Amino acid sequence: MYPLSTLLRRFIRQGTLRVRDVDGKVHVFGERLPGPDVTISLRDRKLYAKLFINPELYAAEAYMDGTLTLEDGAAIHDFLFLFSVNRAGLYSYGSQKLMRRVWRGLRRWHQANPIGLAAAHARHHYDISTELYRLFLDDQMQYSCAYFRDTEHETLEQAQRNKLIHATSKLQLNPGMTVAEIGSGWGGFAIHLARETGAHVTAVNVSPEQIKAARIHAEAAGVSDRVVFRELDYRQLTGQFDRVVSVGMMEHVGIGHFDEYFLKIRELLTPDGYAFIHCIGRMSQPGTTGPFIRKYIFPGAYVPALSETFAATERCGLWCDDMEVLRLHYRYTVKHWRERFAKNRARAAAIYDERFCRMWEFYLAAVELEFLHGSHMVFQLLLSTKRDAVPIRRDFMLDGERAAWALPAN
Repeated sequence: MYPLSTLLRRFIRQGTLRVRDVDGKVHVFGERLPGPDVTISLRDRKLYAKLFINPELYAAEAYMDGTLTLEDGAAIHDFLFLFSVNRAGLYSYGSQKLMRRVWRGLRRWHQANPIGLAAAHARHHYDISTELYRLFLDDQMQYSCAYFRDTEHETLEQAQRNKLIHATSKLQLNPGMTVAEIGSGWGGFAIHLARETGAHVTAVNVSPEQIKAARIHAEAAGVSDRVVFRELDYRQLTGQFDRVVSVGMMEHVGIGHFDEYFLKIRELLTPDGYAFIHCIGRMSQPGTTGPFIRKYIFPGAYVPALSETFAATERCGLWCDDMEVLRLHYRYTVKHWRERFAKNRARAAAIYDERFCRMWEFYLAAVELEFLHGSHMVFQLLLSTKRDAVPIRRDFMLDGERAAWALPAN
């Protein structure tokens, strides 16, 4: 099983990995420290070299293609959990360190998102069947980090409602105020803002499938007179607004476009306005997007480090009026998604096929574990051009949030 065996001997320190090779022989790695115990089978000799060279991509592809299978009732989450607790050993291996240097050198090319290509990248992920997303998202189709007040007992629906309340409490919106939303998803946040505050929302998105669904949702919620959904790249939006909101959008901008993103937000704000940014970030130094996510899930996407984010806001002359870091909330969010997808897997296979389901299982498990053992988190920023656009104390957020939580859900 050379050369893969040399990597696994260095890599697996916590727990045990048993690998059944093409000839049926079982190789055992690890057993040095307590941890997960997983057995896999490799059904293609080419994997011995491919997994040695690029395990993050080729393990995913082998699982998708059925040439890497799990034994003894294990699921892909179990295998990736074992990988996750041993990631330091993998990243320190010579060939993997070299691979990461290469990726870092190419990251601006990987994340190039000019107008047109950015839309194509977004549609790769968001223009798949809306029915698939209904299988694992909440009833409002929120495809971003929820906010858990009670991780043991709250439903996903409640946690996503918490998120909308948490975000809205930071905006101080009154009837008639104007909001621009950059990247509107299926419209849940825009609809919530219009319904709960009386604000007028202009929401832009490059996914025609999401725009279509969002308009239907707004009509059903009775707010279509206060919400306009436009199929438009955010860089093409004009006008000025009291608030600009962006939830789960900055991750798709790409490092070469951060200044463009923040300068556009600055341009869209009224002199007294401010912006709310909700984004996945990393607590580590700047890095790269993993090869599986880059190729199959979010082409052109990148999770920014805080240092990259604040360097861009500084260059663009924006005040950071407030910052909050949500660390484990996304782990619990994706855990709900993964479990719901597993429950509805047969329906997903009927929409697409078995290979697609294995790809999606790998994606959800890998992302959940990145928020559990990796460097990812979520940050929320309030940004403005004036130092006094936001109150100097955070009480307004907390008071508004507590008052909203006391009200019954709509």
